[in-house]
Amino acid sequence: MSTARIPFVPLGAFYFFYFAVIGGFMPYWGLYLQSLGFDAAAIGQLMAVVMATRIVAPNFWGYIADRTGKRLLLVRFGAAMITVGWLGVFVAREFWPLAFVLLAYGFFQNAILAQFEAVTMAHLGAQRARYSQVRLWGSLGFIATGTGLGMVFDHYPVSSLPLALLACAFATWLASLFVPDISTPRRHESEHGFLQILRRRPVWTFFVAHFLLQLSHAPYYTFYSIHLESHGYTRTEIGWLWGLGVFAEVLLFLVMHRVLPRVGEQRLMLWSLALAGLRWLVIGLLVDHPAAIWAAQLLHAASFATFHAAAMTRIYHHFGDGHQGQGQAVYSMLWGTGVALGSWAAGAVWNVSVAPWVFAAAAGLCLLAFVILRQSGRGAAAVTS
Repeated sequence: MSTARIPFVPLGAFYFFYFAVIGGFMPYWGLYLQSLGFDAAAIGQLMAVVMATRIVAPNFWGYIADRTGKRLLLVRFGAAMITVGWLGVFVAREFWPLAFVLLAYGFFQNAILAQFEAVTMAHLGAQRARYSQVRLWGSLGFIATGTGLGMVFDHYPVSSLPLALLACAFATWLASLFVPDISTPRRHESEHGFLQILRRRPVWTFFVAHFLLQLSHAPYYTFYSIHLESHGYTRTEIGWLWGLGVFAEVLLFLVMHRVLPRVGEQRLMLWSLALAGLRWLVIGLLVDHPAAIWAAQLLHAASFATFHAAAMTRIYHHFGDGHQGQGQAVYSMLWGTGVALGSWAAGAVWNVSVAPWVFAAAAGLCLLAFVILRQSGRGAAAVTS
């Protein structure tokens, strides 16, 4: 496939607006719920609803896509349903109606990305090394809404958030219509050997560490903006802090293809866990020191980007082509389970006085994950020596 035939603009536009929705949702949804009068427990529960859909949605949609091969059609349908789902936010103000709307939103939002990734890779063909040039627009979309809405909400009420998310969701659907369809390979599922792979010590310990890391992220995803605002940070500052974290992620992704072969996946994941723990301690204990908080956001490159890149390599190495889809499904399920449980637990205890302890507990989870993964690496080295 020639470079001229790759639809970079529509592919990039879809990523931009898809992640623009997330860039508006993640930093400000907790503040929006707070403006409706919900307490911390309810905010944690409602955020857990969205995260929990990641346990089921990717597997369900992946199964349908693998059977039909109609990935782009499913993406367009899902993007349309996200738009319809956000219309419900304008009338839902009580807990259970909002929970239903968020359940619908999360079910489609967390389902379509994996299918669009397959479409993108099919369009890139032999030029898959250029994937980062396309995916980069997703991070830029997150930064645009994450930082832009912060400045808006310093002058206008956060109650206008659903309108911004609706506009981005509608633009996501429109962008999907301009992406040319392309055939994608269907995966032939086989159960033979999958459970044996899961029983390997480097595999199950990796998944345990991944689960604990996502569990530690939950207070950040759910209460970071509320935490900062309670200590006097403006919404413009909050938006820029979220954007800085994603910007650091972008820079690391651009050089990861050089870093990963030199450092190795095991060492990268261990560094990620250690720096993630440091990040949560700084956020919890040094929130009144802006320089420390800004520096901590740069560690998003470690707590997310390096671990994710190394995890993709580990899944590929252990599951190969035959079980790659199942390995990715377990990875996604544990991501959703960890953040959902963590959001619910953090919401159950959250207030200004306990916030440092919540983030300290998150750091403790990273330490536990570090120990488990490190011991696994030693065991593997002993076996091969």
